[in-house]
Amino acid sequence: MSAIVSRRLELVPGTLALLDAELESTDRLAALLGAQAPPGWPPGEYDRGAMEHFRRCLSERPDTAGWYGWYAILRGTGGRPPMLVGAGGYFGPPDGEGVVEIGYSFVPEFGGRGYATELVEALAGHAFATGRVRRIIAHTDAGNAGSRRVLEKAGFSVAGPGEGPGVIEYALCRPGPS
Repeated sequence: MSAIVSRRLELVPGTLALLDAELESTDRLAALLGAQAPPGWPPGEYDRGAMEHFRRCLSERPDTAGWYGWYAILRGTGGRPPMLVGAGGYFGPPDGEGVVEIGYSFVPEFGGRGYATELVEALAGHAFATGRVRRIIAHTDAGNAGSRRVLEKAGFSVAGPGEGPGVIEYALCRPGPS
């Protein structure tokens, strides 16, 4: 599985080797990625539990590579080295109806610069390009204005209430004829 390159980011799919490195130490992960990791790594909801879950899923089904976590690396420019700024990905392969769920977390110091929107757009484009995905969903807390803005800028629309109080489901359908 190759990286996804967007305007400012390189998205690298999580592999067993990268997840093992990350579970061992952030420095080891950063070295394998050829990037620096900021002090706030790992970001937000991308925690040890998520890493272990992704690792377990890939161990059980290696054919699902690319349907879990991706590392968002801000490419180096002007003497600045590449920087690991966030993580995002899918909650697994698409279901039988062609639906996949997406999620993302960024180190706070890199928030508000459009990186999350860029990541969501790139992952959505990647999912649709597989031909296996008809609809992408995402869930966020109603009070999380930043996350709602990211999804809306990436073309998602409110689809209704999510599971649990105060959670909203967003959706993006594959463009073109279904």
